Amino acid sequence: MNHWQVQEAKARFSELLRHAAKDGPQAITVRGQTTAVVVSKTEYERLKGRKPSLVKLMQSSPLAGVDLDTKRDRSLPRDVDL
Repeated sequence: MNHWQVQEAKARFSELLRHAAKDGPQAITVRGQTTAVVVSKTEYERLKGRKPSLVKLMQSSPLAGVDLDTKRDRSLPRDVDL
C-alpha cells in the first residue's frame, strides 16, 4: 500500500485516484498516522458486498423449518443464600 501525506494527496489527487484504481488501496497520512484509505469503486463494492437481511438469513438456514420446543420452564427459581 502506498502512503501519501495529506498535502501531497491534495496536490496530486488525480494521480492518487489513478494509483487506487491501478495499484490498489492508497493510504493518506496526517502527521505520520494513517487517517484514510482511498480504494477503487470496484474494491469498495467488493468489500461492501450485499448482506442479506436477518429474515432472509434465517429462512436460508439449514435449520429452517425445524420444530423447536420454545415453551418456558415455569418452575420456581432455586433458593440462593446471599
